[in-house]
Amino acid sequence: MKVGDKVRIIRMDDNGGKDWQASRMNGVEGIIDYIDSAGQVHLEGHGLALIPGVDEFIVLD
Repeated sequence: MKVGDKVRIIRMDDNGGKDWQASRMNGVEGIIDYIDSAGQVHLEGHGLALIPGVDEFIVLD
C-alpha cells in the first residue's frame, strides 16, 4: 500500500456505533493521499484516517 493507491473501505471501527462519521464511510472508495507517522492512511477528500489493523479495507487494482 502506497500513496496513489485506490482503496475500498469495508468497515471502519465506529466505536460501538458512537462515531456516526466512521459508519458512513463503509463502502467508500478513495485514493491514498498520505500515510502519517503513526501509520494512519488518509484518503483524498475525506476527513477520517484509516487505521490498519483496526479498520477493514482493501487495495484495489
